Amino acid sequence: MASSQRSGRSTSRPAPRSRSGNPAKRPVVEQRPVGVGDWIGASRPRTLPLAIAPVLIGTGAARLSDPAFHWVIALACLAVAVCLQIGVNFTNDYSDGVRGTDAHRVGPARLTASGRVPARAVLIAGLAFFALAGLVGLGIVIRTQQWWMLAVGAVCIVAAWFYTGGKRPYGYMGLGEVFVFVFFGLVATLGTTWAQVQDLPQESWLGAVAAGLFACAVLLANNLRDIDQDRVSGKRTLTVLIGKRATQVVYTIFLIMPFAISTVLAVFYPIAWIALLALLAALPALTIVWMYRKATELVLALALTSLAALLYAGALFWAFTG
Repeated sequence: MASSQRSGRSTSRPAPRSRSGNPAKRPVVEQRPVGVGDWIGASRPRTLPLAIAPVLIGTGAARLSDPAFHWVIALACLAVAVCLQIGVNFTNDYSDGVRGTDAHRVGPARLTASGRVPARAVLIAGLAFFALAGLVGLGIVIRTQQWWMLAVGAVCIVAAWFYTGGKRPYGYMGLGEVFVFVFFGLVATLGTTWAQVQDLPQESWLGAVAAGLFACAVLLANNLRDIDQDRVSGKRTLTVLIGKRATQVVYTIFLIMPFAISTVLAVFYPIAWIALLALLAALPALTIVWMYRKATELVLALALTSLAALLYAGALFWAFTG
C-alpha cells in the first residue's frame, strides 16, 4: 500500500472554486475583441422575419379598406416591430445570461453568458432598442391621433421585458408561446392595419393568427433545441413541461395551420395560393424537427421556419394588394 494511503492522507488536489454563475459578478473573460458582427449575431437575425411578416400582412390588409398605400406609417410600424424584436433578443441574452440559463447552450453563444461583454452593456443595448421602438411608436400615435395606442405600446415593452426579465419571468413558466402569439402575431398585425386605416378587416385577423402561429413554431423549435439545458437550469418552457414528442406534435400543428388559413383566403384572393410555396421552407423544417439526431440541427429548422413565415407573409401581401 502506498505511503500516502498508510498515513491516511490524500494526494488529490482540492477542487477549484467554481466561478459565479452570474457573468455580471465576475470579470469579463479575456478573449478576442467583440466586433460589430458579434453584436449583429446577438440580435439574432434569424428571428427578424418574425417582425417583418406581421407588418407585411397588416399593410396588405389595410389596402383592402383603403386603396391608398400609407408607406410612412407602414415603415414606421416595421421599425417598431424590428426594434422590439431586437430589444427582446438583447434583454433575453442579458436575463438568461445573468441567471446562468445560457451557461451550456447548444445554439450560438450569447454575449452575456460568454463573459465577453459586460452584462450591463447588453442590457443597455436592449433598453436602447425598446426606447427606439417607443419613440417611433410615439410618432405613429401623433400622426394618426390614436392616443390610446400609447397604452398598447407600453404594454408591449413591459411584456417584452418580463418575458425573461424580473423575478418571475413568464417565459420560465411555459407562457412564452402566449406572449409570442399575442404580441408578434395579433398585436403586430392588427396594430399595423389599424394605424394605417383605423379599420380591421377579417383578412387582417386571419393573417394575424397565421403570423402568430409561425412565431410560436419558431419558439418551439428554439426551445426543443435547448430542452435538456433548460431542464437543468430550471427554465420551465412549454417544451420542458410537455416533453419532446408533444412539442413535435404542437410544432407541426402551428406550422401547418397557416397554410389552411391561406387556402381559405385563396378562395377570395387567388394569388394567396402562392403562399403554399412557403412549404418549400416549412417542410424541410418539419422534417428536421421530427428526424433530428443532434440538437444543433434544430438551428436550421428555426431558420427555415422563420423564412417560411416571411415567404408566407409576402404572398399574402401580394394577394391583398394585387
